[in-house]
Amino acid sequence: MTLPLLSPLQGAALRDAGVPPPFAFGQADKVRFHELDVLDHVNNARYFSWFETFRIAYLRHGGLADYAETAERPVLVLKSVGVDYKAPLHLEDTYVVAGRTRAYRRTSFTMEYGVWSDGRLCATSQAIICLMEADFVTRRALPRSYIDLFQTQDGATFEG
Repeated sequence: MTLPLLSPLQGAALRDAGVPPPFAFGQADKVRFHELDVLDHVNNARYFSWFETFRIAYLRHGGLADYAETAERPVLVLKSVGVDYKAPLHLEDTYVVAGRTRAYRRTSFTMEYGVWSDGRLCATSQAIICLMEADFVTRRALPRSYIDLFQTQDGATFEG
């Protein structure tokens, strides 16, 4: 199957790529030479870049962040992230990064990600993202638009 690279994947396109529910949004790409390590598989640090690329597309697609320079622009800070590697990826493998917001709190949300190639789960990840004021000190409450998207698209729950 040929997937559109770095374009939103949803619904049937995600399922056809082997991404299971509850993931509702993803994007595909191909492994490039500069992403390989000396063992000829994707270097572990590249996954963090893939998750970031996905996260920006997810936020833009959901209308939550456009990354325009404005005084009201929310500052999203990655508080923590971890990866569990399941299977290697190699040069020119096509993969899909899918993710969702699993839970949210007053000023932060927890995302989970997966990387699939030919229906095989290659890596999983979880990240906590905080919403901050421009001073990078004061936490900012999640706007209702964030919570609505997290609940309706991803089935996220509040973690009090």
